[in-house]
Amino acid sequence: MQNHFELFQLPEAFAIDMTTLNQAFHEMQGRVHPDKFATASDQEKRVAMQWATRVNEAYVTLKSPLKRASYLCELHGVDLETESNTSMPPEFLMQQMEWREALDDARAEKSLAALESLDAELRALRHEALTQIAHQFDLHDYTAAALAIRKLMFVEKFAADVGHAFDALAE
Repeated sequence: MQNHFELFQLPEAFAIDMTTLNQAFHEMQGRVHPDKFATASDQEKRVAMQWATRVNEAYVTLKSPLKRASYLCELHGVDLETESNTSMPPEFLMQQMEWREALDDARAEKSLAALESLDAELRALRHEALTQIAHQFDLHDYTAAALAIRKLMFVEKFAADVGHAFDALAE
């Protein structure tokens, strides 16, 4: 079975051309969309639905840098161990605690400026993490990439918490 990169005829790499991905997705979607099989047999409809689902899943995976990175590790036999390996460098754990405290303070004070500051810091860290992950993939160091991906997963989750805090202030 083709992997997601092969499905869209893309190189198996972290850095991909999003325009090419979007074009390949729309082309594939046009070929396998269930509406094209409205008059087909039940079996053909099922196969079309399976292909459409696969194309959509592959697109969602490759479109997201975090999902794409996780998928690349998986393709190269590196398990992110997100359930069993929660160890992080001590400085990153300390940073997490500081962020949590800052978020709690910003919520308590209803401080838009504090939330914006946290958000900016997280955006910068996300950019830095993606750059680091890309570099590790370039070196074919999938184990180091896995650690950076786990860190990025935390950053993304925490950024969502910050987003919820923004929403709560807007209410």
